[in-house]
Amino acid sequence: MRIVKLTAPVVLLGLALTAGGCTSIRETRGYFNDERLIGLVQPGIDNQQSVQATLGRPTFTSQFGPETWYYVSSTTGRKPFVRPRIEDHSVLAVRFDGTGSVVAADRSGMDEVVYLRPDGDATPTLGRERGFLEDLFGNIGTVGAPGAGPGGGGPGR
Repeated sequence: MRIVKLTAPVVLLGLALTAGGCTSIRETRGYFNDERLIGLVQPGIDNQQSVQATLGRPTFTSQFGPETWYYVSSTTGRKPFVRPRIEDHSVLAVRFDGTGSVVAADRSGMDEVVYLRPDGDATPTLGRERGFLEDLFGNIGTVGAPGAGPGGGGPGR
């Protein structure tokens, strides 16, 4: 009878340790959000140098349009053997004018996240389906034909 009393706590301890292994794993990626530092960026007062000194280098910058620096932060949670799920996501967009002064600092969060689901292993396209032989031999006779594009031997060439 004494053996049963000793094994029950050992079994409970083993179950507790096993259940603890199934907890979620949290990973933070990107910029570390610090509300105090973000609050220091003031439109009309700061410029690119002061923003970089306060927040560091941006995650990425705009390529077109007005100069904008983006600071992206994402926290994912993952249980063992399951795909990671986004728990928290935020983007700080700091916009600058032509002289490099801060115009605005806008924040967005999970409400702007879009989940995309791929459609199987093929990308749907418009047009008709072509077979292997048609892909292989489909251009015979059309390459270099009059009016067939820039490489064609049209009139006046």
